[in-house]
Amino acid sequence: MKEFNPEYLKKVANDIRKGAVTAVYKAKSGHPGGSLSISDVLAYLYFCEMNVNPNNPKDPDRDRFVLSKGHTAPALYATLALKGYFGTDELLKLRQLNAMLQGHPDMKHIPGVDMTTGSLGQGISAACGMALSAKISNKNYNVYAVLGDGEIQEGQVWEAFMFANHYKLSNLCAFIDNNNLQIDGPVDEVMSPYPIDEKLKAFGFNVIVIDAHSLEEIKNAVEAFKAEKDRPTAIIMKSVKGKGVSFMENNVSWHGAAPNEEQYNIAMADLEKIAKELEA
Repeated sequence: MKEFNPEYLKKVANDIRKGAVTAVYKAKSGHPGGSLSISDVLAYLYFCEMNVNPNNPKDPDRDRFVLSKGHTAPALYATLALKGYFGTDELLKLRQLNAMLQGHPDMKHIPGVDMTTGSLGQGISAACGMALSAKISNKNYNVYAVLGDGEIQEGQVWEAFMFANHYKLSNLCAFIDNNNLQIDGPVDEVMSPYPIDEKLKAFGFNVIVIDAHSLEEIKNAVEAFKAEKDRPTAIIMKSVKGKGVSFMENNVSWHGAAPNEEQYNIAMADLEKIAKELEA
């Protein structure tokens, strides 16, 4: 773990948002809303917490990260590019033929991607397998997974949670991106998963509820996860879909849509304003 510098991490998170929005704009396709809501936790994990090395992306002792809500790949790609796994110019080729960055994470072709995801519910199952493997092999790495609150409507997610509790996967940390919006509308109207915290407690999890955009709360929650030795941990992140871009915030229509040139310019102006405020 590196020294915790919240001001630096806020800048990184803002840069992740810039990269994600730019990638979606250039591709004319993608999922910006949920990418922006998870940028803070990605900044914390990759630039402060996780034991990862872009010069050795397959290190068997590295921490693992699984983006179970794989459609928000633009945020992960922007993070990996900023971390140095590949050049930021790759973001401009998102979803293009013969380019590296596909619409969903692909572990076979993208350095730094630990699991191919996209079919909702499957990523957390793979993360559980990684965590169990570490236990069996007496390895000390941790496994972090990010799920959407719409994604947890999938039955496979709860099978995975049951598995995690059964095998006491204390090295597994599941982040639930609780922005309350999915492709069809508010999650509590489409198929309510609430109360998420009580259900996860019933499944044997150490449950922590935080503000997804407070780096201090993210840090404290991860520290609590690492101190837990008997149970898996779930961190429910109360987030804003489209965070940082004025017209995208809490707007379900930006779940899976690309901005046009005018909208892109407004979005970048919003994020540039945040960058200047952080520099002040």
